[in-house]
Amino acid sequence: MKIETALILCAGYGKRVKPLTDVTPKPLLKINDLTLLQRCINLIESLDINHILLNTFYLQDEIKNYIKNNNFKAKISIIEDGDEILDTGGGILNLMNASSSVDFFIFNPDTLWNKDYIIELKEMESFYFKKKLNNILMLVNQSLSFDENLKGDFSLNENSISKNNVNNYIYTGCQILNKNSFKNLNVETFSIRNIWNDFIKKNQLYGYESKKKFLHVTNLDIFKKLQGL
Repeated sequence: MKIETALILCAGYGKRVKPLTDVTPKPLLKINDLTLLQRCINLIESLDINHILLNTFYLQDEIKNYIKNNNFKAKISIIEDGDEILDTGGGILNLMNASSSVDFFIFNPDTLWNKDYIIELKEMESFYFKKKLNNILMLVNQSLSFDENLKGDFSLNENSISKNNVNNYIYTGCQILNKNSFKNLNVETFSIRNIWNDFIKKNQLYGYESKKKFLHVTNLDIFKKLQGL
């Protein structure tokens, strides 16, 4: 089995990289002449995924024009959050409702995605289907984070995610979710962490460990330091 649709979360305000995001949405910030969004789309296309849905809210016309003016291989559909920003959970559900797919790769473009992730992502996808899961998060040990101040949120034991006194794994910004993970939920403002925490309580949140150096635009200082790498 193979995932055919990817979601990219592009609705946020990017407050931690102000003033850059006063006029440019965070996904369109450039590192070494490539926007964060283009890096993400390039990776998705390299996974032979031909349909991408991305959500917009803040400075949405900038993102719409960017997609319109670039000739990406994949079909890219833009889904607006609406009158209010929906946060990560509501935004994902709104995107899923616009697709007939059941399983989705979901990306946060704040990470500097590149083709070095292809093998890991395919292995994560294979594990997801082999074990008949409805969720899996790509995590990385905080020791591999370029931003040394970024702390872990989770513990990872084999492929089981939990929270305890030693949370040394960071969410990379990529996950696979099944639409049924949002069963009985409505499109409204809520965080995806609500879904994750519910799964953790049931010992049903799963993870895949990335071994790649984790480059992530955490704030303005880190953004500047990532230039030229």
